[in-house]
Amino acid sequence: MQKVDNAQAVNRLMRFLAVEGVTGREAAIGKELVAALKEVGVPARAIRFDDAHKRIPVPCEIGNLIVDLPGRGRLGNHPRILFMTHMDTVPLCAGAKPKIQGRKVVNTVRTALGGDNRTGCGVLVTLAAELAAQKLDHPPLTLLFTVREESGLWGARFVDPKDLGGVRIGFNYDGRSASYVTVGAVGADRWEVEISGRAAHAGGAPERGISSTLILAEALSDVRRGGWFGKVVHGDKVGTSNIGVVAGPNGGSAGDATNVVTDYVKVRGESRSHDAKFHKEITAAYKAAFAKAAAGVTNVQGQSGKAKFVSHTDYYPFRMKDNAPVVQRAIEAVTAQGIKPEIRVANGGLDANWLVRHGIPTVTFGAGQNEPHTVDEWIDLKEYEAACGLAVQLATMS
Repeated sequence: MQKVDNAQAVNRLMRFLAVEGVTGREAAIGKELVAALKEVGVPARAIRFDDAHKRIPVPCEIGNLIVDLPGRGRLGNHPRILFMTHMDTVPLCAGAKPKIQGRKVVNTVRTALGGDNRTGCGVLVTLAAELAAQKLDHPPLTLLFTVREESGLWGARFVDPKDLGGVRIGFNYDGRSASYVTVGAVGADRWEVEISGRAAHAGGAPERGISSTLILAEALSDVRRGGWFGKVVHGDKVGTSNIGVVAGPNGGSAGDATNVVTDYVKVRGESRSHDAKFHKEITAAYKAAFAKAAAGVTNVQGQSGKAKFVSHTDYYPFRMKDNAPVVQRAIEAVTAQGIKPEIRVANGGLDANWLVRHGIPTVTFGAGQNEPHTVDEWIDLKEYEAACGLAVQLATMS
């Protein structure tokens, strides 16, 4: 059973929680991680940022942070292993003020806390620190801190596998419990529809207008009647769908006056399933509903609205076999730490979705996150400390 300096591990966690770094604006936390890695003995030459931010199609301050640790001792020539986490938080975490309360970290203001995923950052830096301090034998390791996980898994999607040193297996930290051996996750489409109607004065001649709002309402009613909204179950196929942001031109309101027929709205949503074909079916049902509604809402002149629907696959589902080498190593390490492993499949996307897609089988563990993405978020220090010990166990097993 591997142990770590829990006091130092918690200090690192609190240090990282205090640095703001919402998705797309990770420069400050990236700088702090580099400083912390150097402090625990990682040489500057082993630390670098990739150019993913130049290839990610949304604004991003920096690329992924990659750290190369050479092997040591009897395990020094074993195959390289990847440890990863993401460094960004959701926007709701801006302004968080963490404090320790008993065996928890809580927030003193009404924002999310940022345990998702500053806990993972703390685990990976603690891993580097303990390997150096205890002079433990281990294979070559690559540490990866990704950007923009919270806004679409962009850093993991655009990392170049060649930059990871030829790793064969990976371990990701993002979740609640160190006992969770997450071996699969859903896939998802994200889609957007622009609904164009026709403006008219609602008090004088509403019949000449074409209401984009009505097209939206008709489409969503059709989707709901067809059983495609929320939890979606069609025979033995299961998935989910959701409507997110509804906005007018340039993200603002769809009109400045209440007496104008709404001529434009933009809607965003997503479709998820563990079956890649089924989340495509869900997306297709939304596209058909918007097209039908746009054609069906007309004015007195017989003109109809339009719906421009675009979608893309955000990430692909995966499910690794329980007897896969990466899963077996995970189970063995969790058991060696005196924890009962729980094989799980996630209903949300993970950076592991893209690592598996890149050909690197990756298991995900939790590190104490509770109620993430909410103002009720808190961190379980017992689980966080267990995750740190588990990382060292994973890295030092023969």
